[in-house]
Formats: sequence, C-alpha cells, structure tokens
Amino acid sequence: MKTMTTRALAASAALLLAGSLLATEGPPPPRRERVAFAQGASSATIKGSLKGYADVDYLVRAAAGQTLQVKLQGSNLQNYFNVLPPGSANVAMYAGNISAEQSWSGVLPADGDYAIRVYLMRAAARRNESSKYALSVAVTGKPLPPLSAARDAKVAGTAYHATAKVPCTLPYQPDVKSCDAGVIRRGNDGTATFEAIGSSGVQRRILFVQGKPLAADTMDPVTATRQGDVTVVKVSDNERYDIPDAFLNGG
Repeated sequence: MKTMTTRALAASAALLLAGSLLATEGPPPPRRERVAFAQGASSATIKGSLKGYADVDYLVRAAAGQTLQVKLQGSNLQNYFNVLPPGSANVAMYAGNISAEQSWSGVLPADGDYAIRVYLMRAAARRNESSKYALSVAVTGKPLPPLSAARDAKVAGTAYHATAKVPCTLPYQPDVKSCDAGVIRRGNDGTATFEAIGSSGVQRRILFVQGKPLAADTMDPVTATRQGDVTVVKVSDNERYDIPDAFLNGG
C-alpha cells in the first residue's frame, strides 16, 4: 500500500508540474515567411489568415535609404501589424494601435531583413478569434550601399568602417556614460549608418545623410543638435548619443 501511495503521489506531482509548465508557457514564436516580389516589381500583396496567438512574421529584405510601405486590411478589427528592424525579436520601430489606420511608411536606417509581424491584439487572441487579411508591402527608392573596402577599409571581421566609444545616455542605466559604436559609411559626406552596440547586440541604428539624421529604428521622436563638430542625437528624452563628424565621414 505504501508503494502504491508513493507512486500515486509521484504521478500526481508530475501531472501538476506538467500543468504548471503548460500554464506558464508563452505564445508560440511567430511563423516566418519571406516576402518575394515578382521579377521587376517592388511591391506585393499577401493574403492570409491567423487565429489566436498564431502570429506571422513576413520578412522583407531591404537596404538603408529605401522606403518600406505597409498596409494591412483584416476582417477582424483587432488585426494589427508591427515592423521590427533587423535582428530584433520583439522591439518594434512601428507598432499598430487602435487609433491609427493600419498603414505605415518609413525610411529604413540599415540593411537587412525587416519583419512585418501580423497578429491579433491580446484580448482577441485570448478569445481565440481569427482574421482573414491582405497585407500590401512595397520597397521603393534607391539604396545607399556601403563604401567598398577598397574605398574605406573595414574593421577586421565586421561590417564596420570604424568602431569607437561615444558618449551616451541610456534609459534606466544611469551608470552608463559611453557606448560601443560602429559606423557603416555610405559616402564621404557624412552619409552613414551609426550603430550603438549593447551587451546583447545592436541597440540603436541611425541613418545619417550628409551629416543629418534621417531615419532610426525607433517609434520614439528623434531630435538632433550641433555642438561644434559633434551631432547630439536624442531619442525621446532619455537616450542620447554624441557622434563626432569624423566618425561618420572618416575625416
């Protein structure tokens, strides 16, 4: 009887543990699908459907300086989309919301795969609702290619033409006074992608054209001021980078 009781207790504990794990598991990762344009085309419309937490990431290959245009029409009013910059798992540079038309257009700060995440808002997903949708995607404009290594030598083992530490201020990190940074130069006139690099990878990308910031991978407002030969870029009120002209143009 004692052996049977022990086994029963063990089985019950295993069931409780399994139930606990299932209860604490998050939604599954988004399904990934690459957007393919027909030959000679720069836009495409994808029709699909989703249910519950079955998000879809549509990957679009694009380059710095190009413009990405996205529009979503869903049968469910809670069907939104986000745009995530290359390498980002969850931090978006655009997020849909109930007060906005489900469309977005923006200049891209870097080269790579941008993810358009199509999803249902949490309340609708929790109710296991569904939506049929049409997603229109376009990439327009001329890219700003990086300077070749023959024109501007690259740091060994990286895509950067230079790396440095720059003065910075970061949200919720009052002790941080400088950030590791890399620059991908796209001209000798201050046209470049500045990348601030954190412990887990790139934490901010800013595209400069002729020395002025044009685009960044953030939803927050970006402002810039000049202090001598340094451009001070602020993202909202709690993030700042002091970027020397020489870092951008190689002078």
